[in-house]
Amino acid sequence: MKVKLGYAIVYVENVGKSLEFFEKVFGFQRKFLHESGTYGELDTGDTTLSFAAHALGDMNFQGGHVRADVSFQPWGMEIALVTDEVNAIHQQALAHGATQLAAPEQKPWGQLVSYVRAPDGTLIEICSPAAA
Repeated sequence: MKVKLGYAIVYVENVGKSLEFFEKVFGFQRKFLHESGTYGELDTGDTTLSFAAHALGDMNFQGGHVRADVSFQPWGMEIALVTDEVNAIHQQALAHGATQLAAPEQKPWGQLVSYVRAPDGTLIEICSPAAA
């Protein structure tokens, strides 16, 4: 049996606002937003980046879930977005309300990498392509 990553779903306070942030900053196109506003998807390539309301998370997980938007520390997982324009995209994210966690830095393995938290709390790595 072959398995592939189909979706990454982030639970957020306001699905529409999260979609707008990722559209404005990263240029992704909206694939879908449910009429209830509780679930939406972005076209990011082979894998869909999705957002679901915290209410759906509470419904799906008995005992609730950790909310990134109220956690002092970022999650122990990230969404990594690859671009040749790390510095410009990093600044664009900050201009649209993201919080800087680490300014763009050249890593020993050759990548330029930065970290921000989106207004909804999502931890985002903005990085250049990895060397082959």
